[in-house]
Amino acid sequence: MTAGEYIVHHLTHLQSAKPGGVADLSVFNFDSLFFSILLGVLGCWILWRAARKATSGVPGRFQAAVEILVEVVDQQAKGIVHNVESRKYVAPLALTIFVWIFMLNAMDLFPVDLFPAIWAKIFGIAGHDPEHAYLRVVPTADLSVAMGMSVTVLIICLYYNIKIKGLGGWIHELFTAPFGNHWALYPFNFAMQMIEFIAKTVSHGMRLFGNMYAGELIFLLIALMGGAWTLSATGIFLALGHIIAGTAWAIFHILIITLQAFVFMMLTLVYIGQAHDHH
Repeated sequence: MTAGEYIVHHLTHLQSAKPGGVADLSVFNFDSLFFSILLGVLGCWILWRAARKATSGVPGRFQAAVEILVEVVDQQAKGIVHNVESRKYVAPLALTIFVWIFMLNAMDLFPVDLFPAIWAKIFGIAGHDPEHAYLRVVPTADLSVAMGMSVTVLIICLYYNIKIKGLGGWIHELFTAPFGNHWALYPFNFAMQMIEFIAKTVSHGMRLFGNMYAGELIFLLIALMGGAWTLSATGIFLALGHIIAGTAWAIFHILIITLQAFVFMMLTLVYIGQAHDHH
């Protein structure tokens, strides 16, 4: 397998259609669905366990860490979404988003060949070809997952626009902001509102996807260094470079996966906060 084939192989999803086939709405990325659901359930269980084990006395390390996280998210929600009733839903939503996306991003820290090798071994026993062990374990590096999250945030924003302003008030705002309430400006106002909704949604999802996809690709390139080692001076240097570069990038990537989860959470709060504002 060449370097190009190796990268393409690891960037191919476990799909309901044959790899390389024409993509359509009937194609599901089973790997992204599986890891997203699994980590979502795991994240909810961790938070539930923290709440269940919480005590009024001196907290343990686990409880203290969760309490600090909850406090940080709650303070951010208070500073952006000023409606107390809305915050009862929005603050837990923001916490869930941060924990979930952080866990999805953290899958990038596992060795790139680990889970595909396990998948190939399991299904290889059943007679499947191990070379076709297509499996991607970072759901946020899947555009459909990242955009699905951003579209969900858009739907929540539309819900709060209607809930806070009323259906009539929101429709009136669509045609009178940002340029003013004049019949000649209605088409331009409406066009700008649609562009704003689309631009925020696309940039929201693409930012997360782009950063995680790039990080996954760099890990693949580093893995190629280790796979090219031989009993020669060049090969040994490649192996050492693989270890050093892999360790350095993994440490730096911890900051990236945390930052991307935080940015997505903050933009969610900002967009929902904007839905509460009247123009």
